[in-house]
Amino acid sequence: MSGTLFDIKPLHRAVEALYARPLQEAAKETLNRDLRTGASDEKLVELVLALHEEDRLCVHDDDARGREPRIICSLGVKGA
Repeated sequence: MSGTLFDIKPLHRAVEALYARPLQEAAKETLNRDLRTGASDEKLVELVLALHEEDRLCVHDDDARGREPRIICSLGVKGA
């Protein structure tokens, strides 16, 4: 992102939050919907920034501590 149109502090903070905590279900559904409809990068950045500003992007630390860990993806490798 460095040196690009997306090199802005609020976006860096939103990305850091994404790495630290899981997405809220509503945010996940909203982002998936926009991705499926072919939203532009700019539109997705605006959406992520708005969700983060409204505190609707990531699960709060309090909520995350009480949740049980779960496997969200598994990958099996099969020999040829």
